[in-house]
Amino acid sequence: MGKTFAKPQALSDTPTHYCPGCTHGVIHRLVAEVIDELGIRGRTVGIAPVGCAVLAYNYFNFDFQEAAHGRAPAMATGIKRVRPDLMVFTYQGDGDLASIGMGEIVHAANRGEKFTTIFVNNAIYGMTGGQMAPTTMPKQRTSTSPFGRNVEEVGMPIRMAELLSALVTPGYVVRQTVLKPKYIMKTKKALKQAFTYQMEGKCYSFVEIVSNCPTNWGMTPQESVDWAEETLLDYYKLGEYKTPE
Repeated sequence: MGKTFAKPQALSDTPTHYCPGCTHGVIHRLVAEVIDELGIRGRTVGIAPVGCAVLAYNYFNFDFQEAAHGRAPAMATGIKRVRPDLMVFTYQGDGDLASIGMGEIVHAANRGEKFTTIFVNNAIYGMTGGQMAPTTMPKQRTSTSPFGRNVEEVGMPIRMAELLSALVTPGYVVRQTVLKPKYIMKTKKALKQAFTYQMEGKCYSFVEIVSNCPTNWGMTPQESVDWAEETLLDYYKLGEYKTPE
């Protein structure tokens, strides 16, 4: 009997360290599937961040580097410029990318570096205990905003896809999600398009993926999916924000 569903070759046999209900595992699988389908595993290099995906290199069967907090775009820039034949991507969370790494990502995108960024937005600092992030929603409670995010004090959540698409240079900017099966194939299509543009040497690509964080939101996995779909997707609109055509 033939198999209709199997583990991608680009994924390793590693027990997960992610919390129950976290969608990092789904995103990892999509990245691995795309890399396998494009036949680029032998020349792909990923950059792991500081955050929940700090151990991302354990889950993939290709080369990975570990970057200092927020500095993945700088490392990706160096690797891609020295070895333009490689397929390079950063895998970053909202604390890593939109806070300490904000300057790095904006300038890498504005320079039009020819690598791919995968940005996982779960509206909170996950690894360090659930603190308020630049993407935390108004009135959302976190360990550092127990009464909810006060936008009069800290401003509104930052929409990274919209911010980067306002720059002249970036070629492909898109936001999708993996909260439910109906969204997953659209996310895979966006990832495949981003890697394809890089294979063609065409442009910088930024794929934002809205995710959940049941543990730090203090919810069950199902409650977190429902809340994210009702709240996050209303503010972080899905779709393509910029294309190179």
